[in-house]
Amino acid sequence: MSDRHQLTDSDPRTQGSHVEPGGSVEEKAPRRRRGRRIALIVLLVVVLLTGGGALAGGLYYRSVDKSIERVDAFEGVPEESRPQVEAKGAMNIMILGSDSRDPESTGGSRSDTIILAHLPKDRSSAQLISIPRDTWTAVPKSKEGRGGRDAKINAAYAWGGVPLMVQTVEKFSGVRVDNVAMVDFAGFKEIIDALGGVEVDVEKGFTTKYSLIGTRTFEKGRQTMDGAAALDYARERHAFPDSDFARIRHQQQVIKAILDKAASGGVLTNPAKLNSFVRATSDSVAVDKSLSLVDLAMEMRGLRGGNLTFFTCPVKGTGRVGSESVVFPDPARSKTLFDAVRRDSVPEILAISGK
Repeated sequence: MSDRHQLTDSDPRTQGSHVEPGGSVEEKAPRRRRGRRIALIVLLVVVLLTGGGALAGGLYYRSVDKSIERVDAFEGVPEESRPQVEAKGAMNIMILGSDSRDPESTGGSRSDTIILAHLPKDRSSAQLISIPRDTWTAVPKSKEGRGGRDAKINAAYAWGGVPLMVQTVEKFSGVRVDNVAMVDFAGFKEIIDALGGVEVDVEKGFTTKYSLIGTRTFEKGRQTMDGAAALDYARERHAFPDSDFARIRHQQQVIKAILDKAASGGVLTNPAKLNSFVRATSDSVAVDKSLSLVDLAMEMRGLRGGNLTFFTCPVKGTGRVGSESVVFPDPARSKTLFDAVRRDSVPEILAISGK
């Protein structure tokens, strides 16, 4: 699919922003780099944060929690337009990812990841639904008057920041977003190196077009990757006919590998590794003002890779709208999926996803 597109209604490039390759958009403001770090890592850190159990460890991790950057994710989001809570006790976290050091980026552009993570009331598992960044959907109008039309879903960030992303994802899914977490995927390198590498099963051999080292070839099969290799693996899309869908799968693989390695015990029992991992994670993360990673960790201390399910929002396929290359969602299948999420029906979610 072509990556360049024009945003004609309240074009971000004429309002302090520019359209980036890959269909994502970025503002010029210096805090943009920090502000986009939404934590997919929040679901990885939970295992580590509860590892020690000692009071001193708890105090240490709470100090780390307080040092993590906070964003006002719900400022100006009109309550009357938001979905109602149907399953009290369940939690839905909108996870936004950016890659501030992607070798493919030009002019500071980034690759976007949008995930709706559902944490059931019993906190025994987590279901993570990836929403392709080029999904064509209705974007509400921001308080500045931008948007208010159909566009790629990630255009919402350029037009209204995190609050408009919250409104757009809620409108698209019908699921109320309880919290927001942000991560800079470039930080994966330091996180994985702090773990001593991760195990990834490569589905198909390929050579990257863009890499931290120029090009890199991956052989088919299970292998240990250091941070740089894992980041190259998770970034690549040009080597695959399904492009961004392959990249989504690989990102999911790497995330699960990080969680499995972090929960394996070696990190938990090694104070130096644990400290390096937590520090590397906290440097790449920002969360909304109400989310406590430590409290969430206490609730989810039994979570392991086997309880973590990844899948992609149902789509009809790709196509073009004017000059833009887009992904068309499947309204009927998506409605069924998100209805199950709203009701906290994990068996239905898994059945719909084929897991």
